Amino acid sequence: MTAITAGTRQHALTSMSDGRGLDILVVGGGVTGAGIALDAATRGLRVGVVDAQDWGAGTSSRSSKLVHGGLRYLQMLDFKLVTEALGERGRLIDRLAPHLVRAVPFLYPLDHWYERPYVGAGIALYDALATIGTRNRAVPRHRHVSAKKLHKIFPDIKEGVCRGAIRYYDGQVDDARLVIDLIRTATSFGALAASRTEVAEFCRDDTGRVVGARVTDLESGTEHRISAQVVISATGVWTEETQDRAGTHQGLRVLASKGIHIVVPGARINGESGIILQTEKSVLFIIPWSRYWVIGTTDTGYHGDLTHPVATAADIDYVLEHANAILARPLGREDVIGTWAGLRPLLQPETKGDGAASTKVSREHTVTEVLPGLVSIAGGKLTTYRVMAEDAVDFALGPERAKQLPSGTDETPLVGAAGYHVYARQAPLIRQSYGWSEATVAHLLHRYGSALPELLAQVDARPDLGQPVTGAEAYLRIEIVYGVTHEGALHLEDIMTLRTRLTYEVADQGLSALEEIADLVAGELGWDDQRRAIEIAAYRARCAAEAAAAAAPTDEAAELVRGRAGDVLADLPDAVVSTLS
Repeated sequence: MTAITAGTRQHALTSMSDGRGLDILVVGGGVTGAGIALDAATRGLRVGVVDAQDWGAGTSSRSSKLVHGGLRYLQMLDFKLVTEALGERGRLIDRLAPHLVRAVPFLYPLDHWYERPYVGAGIALYDALATIGTRNRAVPRHRHVSAKKLHKIFPDIKEGVCRGAIRYYDGQVDDARLVIDLIRTATSFGALAASRTEVAEFCRDDTGRVVGARVTDLESGTEHRISAQVVISATGVWTEETQDRAGTHQGLRVLASKGIHIVVPGARINGESGIILQTEKSVLFIIPWSRYWVIGTTDTGYHGDLTHPVATAADIDYVLEHANAILARPLGREDVIGTWAGLRPLLQPETKGDGAASTKVSREHTVTEVLPGLVSIAGGKLTTYRVMAEDAVDFALGPERAKQLPSGTDETPLVGAAGYHVYARQAPLIRQSYGWSEATVAHLLHRYGSALPELLAQVDARPDLGQPVTGAEAYLRIEIVYGVTHEGALHLEDIMTLRTRLTYEVADQGLSALEEIADLVAGELGWDDQRRAIEIAAYRARCAAEAAAAAAPTDEAAELVRGRAGDVLADLPDAVVSTLS
């Protein structure tokens, strides 16, 4: 059973607090925490995972949506790190999540003729490192591209800006769905998972050891006491805040760096490949994605609200300026149909206080014992989430027990992976049976893989679910329902922002489809008219606030505007009800 629902969430909270205790309690349901929950569950441990928001609602759903080795690390001669990341890329594409992760081509433009030999040699090494430890070559090899050929591949590249390019491949991932599938896979192996559940405090015994946590169910306001032999904090940019709740000044130090992306319609850029550019502040990607292009990112220090970062006018202008440096048809603000902002948890070299009890450091992430019984992990990146998870569980278990219970996640396919290629071959039959277009079936296979029969069974039982959502025709009605019945959505915004991407992939943020989607969600979750109205008003307020923030000149001004919309759980029930009465 891989479905997560409001019911399984309640069962998980009850089971976690039934007094039997967990082997491991994971705090944080982003890609790292979800990966830890899966790693621990597949070792036969009793594990629970909680998050104060929806699964993957923070950094893990706001990435560049790439699975890559990191070309910049080759410049630093960090071959081990690049090899590790490329190995994980290969595993994800080859067997762990082939439905979610796929190869995507990129052009590396060459400004001068003398760049070709050493850039080519570097990318050749990148390709070579990708073959180490993999069963199959997950992506095609690089190719040198002349200036003439470059314009055939990417007609919208500005004339005279480069002397050709090198075309190479990396991986592209639906990051939010990766987290949801990790959680679902973990629960299929016995993990207990509860979103919208906040740690109020860590519990300690007479010796000072952390022995669990007191958590608040943000849906009902009830409190639960969860006992655990070890608690692992995987809270990203909230790492220091989480450690502070344990009453200690020790632990990891993490600074937030904001990266934003803009979305423009697919027809607005004529090209068959992504582009990677070096800027003075960051790496800029122009990435083909489904029916649109994603362009980003920035890299700026951030000290504002960690829960609701937004793109400012300055952020958007920066991305447009650097993209337009290479595009023949310049983009304007009117072309931007959506944005998102994410916060990278940048691990600082020193720990808080006088140092932690013990620490394991890699180039990208660190695992440390903040207090006896409380382990923190921070740093890293989405590509290497599985390695981070394995390191965290190994650390929590200790060398001897970790050796007895080794990780097996390198051979554990996620929900939708096993048999994906078989269903992909059956795409013509599925199209014929349900009257869907080739694009629709490809969309469904990319999102659900071999779990597609679960959706088809619901459509068979209720044919109206096989129809497109009015105003968001790229999605079928069944996808909205499935987000509730199998993917744990509890709120309208969970569907709009994470189970679909409507919040940024259509110009109106999905508002034209909101009423129909709300009806579908309300029917599954049993909402009355008042609750339905609150949820709709909450999402509308969020959209209005983010649009206003995109016109603000600074992070401070944008944060003020975004803050007025509040949060669907913390602020809106009182504020919105008053406006509806």
